[in-house]
Amino acid sequence: MDRRENKRRAERVDGADPRNKLPSPASSLPTDPALYSGPFPFYRRPSELGCFSLDAQRQYHGDAQALRYYSPPPTNDQGPNFDLRDGYPDRYQPRDEEVQERLDHLLRWLLDHRGKLEGGPGWLAGAIVTWRGHLTKLLTTPYEQQEGWQLAASRFQGTLYLSEVETPAARAQRLARPPLLRELMYMGYKFEQYMCADKPGSSPDPSGEVNTNVAFCSVLRSRLGSHRLLFSGEVDCTDPRAASTQPPACYVELKTSKEMHRPGHWRSFYRHKLLKWWAQSFLLGVPNVVAGFRNPEGFVCSLKTFPTMEMFEYVRNDRDGWNPSVCMNFCAAFLSFAQNTVVQDDPRLVHLFSWEPGSPVTVSKHRDAPYAFLPMWYVEAVTRDLPSAPKTPSPKD
Repeated sequence: MDRRENKRRAERVDGADPRNKLPSPASSLPTDPALYSGPFPFYRRPSELGCFSLDAQRQYHGDAQALRYYSPPPTNDQGPNFDLRDGYPDRYQPRDEEVQERLDHLLRWLLDHRGKLEGGPGWLAGAIVTWRGHLTKLLTTPYEQQEGWQLAASRFQGTLYLSEVETPAARAQRLARPPLLRELMYMGYKFEQYMCADKPGSSPDPSGEVNTNVAFCSVLRSRLGSHRLLFSGEVDCTDPRAASTQPPACYVELKTSKEMHRPGHWRSFYRHKLLKWWAQSFLLGVPNVVAGFRNPEGFVCSLKTFPTMEMFEYVRNDRDGWNPSVCMNFCAAFLSFAQNTVVQDDPRLVHLFSWEPGSPVTVSKHRDAPYAFLPMWYVEAVTRDLPSAPKTPSPKD
């Protein structure tokens, strides 16, 4: 074995072994997929701790009022023929993306339930709290070639909190979003309206307003390697006819994609889109993604179910495909990197982890605004060990 091969092996970061921590303090973390191709790390099956809902005004409710029920159309030769442009833009209420919610809704839930968590406060003291979407970005990082990210991290009473920061490039892209892309975003939500009912056994009603403020969120615990995780993710619907009624096994993820007619289009779909669908659903324990394939006129012509645990089969023999082990090992390595970097217990101190495609993850330190993200109402309540959050947190917080 030559010296270069030895060096490569020595540099390999194995997220599968919780004892193999990155040296502290490390200044950066490489993202090359070849470094993370070891065995699949331990990932505990996610278990749901609770849920919460956001209403049409984006107000928090600690219940399942926003949960919808999977109600697919009867199968026929003609296909569903859903018009995804129907109601745009006059029956569309998009969420205000200028409002930076950070972890606030999850923190509201956590304040109400932290005393009832299995394992007590000690369990939370060593855990990582974040959104599922942030972990999804970590999973896909070794294969991402276009969009960078920034994650702010703060340690408070032993718990590591991770909250995404919108990059300047992402903000510029959002503000310059072309009308066609805005319409495509609407189509995704419209598809959900065609596939979901408000009550079990009832039929979908696609005549109403599409309001993207409304959301049902599951709160779960899991463990990746040595890292205890508490995270929340938005859930599209639950299937009343699922084999298991125990969440998250009964949840269904709904997606849309353009119709594809050439092998090259499918290859690209499997390499890129299916990776993101897998990461998102695997983390949450959602067993199936149901995709609606739309034609150029915006009509869904066919539906296809992709079982989450079978998605990798589409790229297993593709040299340019993705590998679930690489995704999870990199995520475990990043969490070790963050745990070993953010050692000072201070909610006002922020370590900002930044990444751009083709570069390693780097980190910088900041205090207070603009990166501090743990609100004062949460910090004060946890410090005093108050039982619940205030009814209406101050907008300044």
